[in-house]
Amino acid sequence: MKNRSQNITRRVFLRRGAGGAGWLALGGISLAGAAQRNVNPFAYDLQRVSKTDPKLVSYEPAGRFACPGPGPRRLAVGPEDHLYIAGRNGVSVVDGEGRRLEEIALGAPARCVAVAAEGTVYVGLRDHVEVFDPKGRRLAAWESPGKKVWLTGLAVAGTEVFVADAGNRVVLHYEASGKLAGRIGEKDKERHIPGLIVPSPYLDVKTGRDGLLRVNNPGRHSVEVYSVQGDLESSWGKATASIDGFCGCCNPVGLALLADGRCVTCEKGLPRVKIYSARGVFESVVAGPESFPENARAGALQDRSDGLLGGLDAAVDSQGRIYVLDLVGGDVRLMRSKA
Repeated sequence: MKNRSQNITRRVFLRRGAGGAGWLALGGISLAGAAQRNVNPFAYDLQRVSKTDPKLVSYEPAGRFACPGPGPRRLAVGPEDHLYIAGRNGVSVVDGEGRRLEEIALGAPARCVAVAAEGTVYVGLRDHVEVFDPKGRRLAAWESPGKKVWLTGLAVAGTEVFVADAGNRVVLHYEASGKLAGRIGEKDKERHIPGLIVPSPYLDVKTGRDGLLRVNNPGRHSVEVYSVQGDLESSWGKATASIDGFCGCCNPVGLALLADGRCVTCEKGLPRVKIYSARGVFESVVAGPESFPENARAGALQDRSDGLLGGLDAAVDSQGRIYVLDLVGGDVRLMRSKA
């Protein structure tokens, strides 16, 4: 049986969650013009940029294993470098070689996951967060924050939890008790915050050692840096199919942070994983489109322009190695620096 989320079109997601417009013209794409030409308005030519210059690739494969369960969506690293994979049946906990250690079974798909330093596991379902102890025993189920909720990203920093709600285009700031403490990323002219544009459910959030949040703004093809209080400190990124930017309707779709503050970005449509400096300067490629042929085909299907197919996610372990989750191939790849 297919994951129900894969049968939801981009239009339905926007109607249920974002409810917005304007993003249809991003990257110079005109929906009306595309309709007249009878082409997919969200498609773009991948052939020209489907090969990566080997000189730009700074990582190499060091392992690969299949996900224990179906429908993987997000990946997180916890204590002892154990991996937590959010998927259709719940959360699978594995070691670095893919050996199953634990299963957190859920009655609905797990869409995102994060793990605190002491081992508490936070799992995002479609419309709420559930909390588990290190042994997988449920501690709490938080109340849904409201209507149109579509949770897609989680991050933990001490006693604070940050939840990306793609449906409402906002990052929710919670206390560890489940009390809502604030909302981050919403449009606010007085605070010079342009607002998040989320054409498809791929909003992510990560916390850095500097105490700041990194949030992808996929419709604006950028990464934004916020304080815990919700102030927009900086942003970077540009819309382009070139290797130093982000292309398609909505990229990047996933983030991870290296210990020194550099940012790992993941893309869909043109599936690639890259590294940017803490200030947003492109540095190198972890893996290019040629590494994910099935993912690239899924993200470019003419008859499935919903934007829910394809994509990658990534997480960094204590040794600075990068684990890449292929949402289409259903596997995890370990990448290590060539240096």
